[in-house]
Amino acid sequence: MKIQIKAMRWWILFLLFLATVLNYVDRQTLSLLATVIQRVFHIDNVGYGNIVTLFLVSYTVAYVLAGPVCDRLGVRMSTTLFICWWSLAELIPPLARSAMALGTSRFLLGIGEAGIWVAAPKVVGELFGPEQRALAIGLYTAGATVGAVVAPPLIVSLTLRFGWQSAFFITGIAGLVWIIPWLFIYRDVEQPKPSNRGANLSGPALKTLLTDRNLWLLTTMRMVTDPLWYFFLFWYPKYLSDMRHLSLKRLGNVAWIVYLAADIGSIAGGWASGPLIRRHMQTLHARRAVMTFAACLILLTPLVGLAGSLRGTIAFASVVTFAHMAWLITLGATIVDLFPQDQVATAFGIIAAGSGLGGLISTQLIAHSLAHSGYLATFCVLGTLHPTALIAVYLLRDKHRRIDAGPQLQPAAA
Repeated sequence: MKIQIKAMRWWILFLLFLATVLNYVDRQTLSLLATVIQRVFHIDNVGYGNIVTLFLVSYTVAYVLAGPVCDRLGVRMSTTLFICWWSLAELIPPLARSAMALGTSRFLLGIGEAGIWVAAPKVVGELFGPEQRALAIGLYTAGATVGAVVAPPLIVSLTLRFGWQSAFFITGIAGLVWIIPWLFIYRDVEQPKPSNRGANLSGPALKTLLTDRNLWLLTTMRMVTDPLWYFFLFWYPKYLSDMRHLSLKRLGNVAWIVYLAADIGSIAGGWASGPLIRRHMQTLHARRAVMTFAACLILLTPLVGLAGSLRGTIAFASVVTFAHMAWLITLGATIVDLFPQDQVATAFGIIAAGSGLGGLISTQLIAHSLAHSGYLATFCVLGTLHPTALIAVYLLRDKHRRIDAGPQLQPAAA
């Protein structure tokens, strides 16, 4: 079984990569078609912000629920459930006849989309050692940014050729098709260990998890820093349209560039701490070094709005999204490092709920900020988030020194 798992783990990781591609294509569909959707449904910026908020409300709540579901049902069945749900939700907008119906569809989408982000790190914790975990997380998370890269030309092309409804329909069907190879490949490698099914995550174990200082530090970090990424997902295409005056066709040609940079950041951030760990740096210290470097790059965020040309604003936005994803991947690997394997999905879900909460709050603030202060003030605030969160990074403590941490983490005399 161990040999089979080692042989199949990269195929499993590839399927997770494809799942995160679909995850982000589906959520980007609305933001890329925001101008079209606003016109069709007669929605202003505040109304659009409210629809995004509905997605984030369900997304945040779903994180808390998805972790225990994944720990209890196992990765195979829970992931099937999550992706089937969100793919069906993606099929609803073409049938919508009002802004309320459109908002309901995004609410349902958020319920399903959170699940993949708690299931995937559980797989990584089971199949990869600490020196490979950040890279593995970076590779499947790169699917999210690949999705963000391919979404602009794909969604715009479908819309111009077949109408905006086709963009939602085709992306929804793609998710349902993905389930077929997932069920076929994962069926023989699932590890049916009771300790990995969340059966013990109740009573004292749950209390211990909920009183773990690391859990709340990491949750705070996601809540503080992820609004920057939500801005680039939900508002940056509008920024290019509103302030840089790009047509829909031109937007499809250039909007993908910053998400490609984020894709590179996912892989680079996942790789960066590995060599440090192999050189005998303690795992948590290696993660901190990468996150500190990323936070320094994010100080450049105001230059996105100050750049005098389209090329300049895209260049600075690319640096920022690169740095954020390097930060995020390293933070994800830190979660897998610091929590027991039978609690990873639940811990990841709670921490990721902080991301949803931060996005929920920031979306409303951004919508009103843009109405009164404009984009530049927003960029200036976003540039301070990661440097502020560095305080929490240096307060983390590795209290458990996990058995599977690898020989490079043991004292020389051991």
